[in-house]
Amino acid sequence: MTTDPQCHQFDIVNLSIVKELHLTDLDADRRLLDLPGTSLLVFTSTGCASCRWARRELPLLRLPVARLAWVDAGDNAGLVARYEVFHLPALFIVRDGQFYGAVRCRLRADELREALTVALCRPAEELP
Repeated sequence: MTTDPQCHQFDIVNLSIVKELHLTDLDADRRLLDLPGTSLLVFTSTGCASCRWARRELPLLRLPVARLAWVDAGDNAGLVARYEVFHLPALFIVRDGQFYGAVRCRLRADELREALTVALCRPAEELP
């Protein structure tokens, strides 16, 4: 893993309970491009037990992000297709309008923190 200090700069705004917002096919691109700081983009669905757990527990974890940005996969097929979501919940990281890709790990605070660090060390891409 790289030792680049840029990789480890998180938004230590509020480590206990983060802000939450809901994005749709109509507003996700603009909002993700405009939002400062780090957003954890989370695709969920009401019929998914793991998604219900994530919706309840992720806001309570001490994650180094400025906000959780929720997308209802059942109502936003355009975003699901563009982000190539194949399983739920699906997590992606966006910082200052830059896309850092998928966050793949178990939904445990320590593993999520490590996966976020690794993701932010990758080269940034355009939003899908």
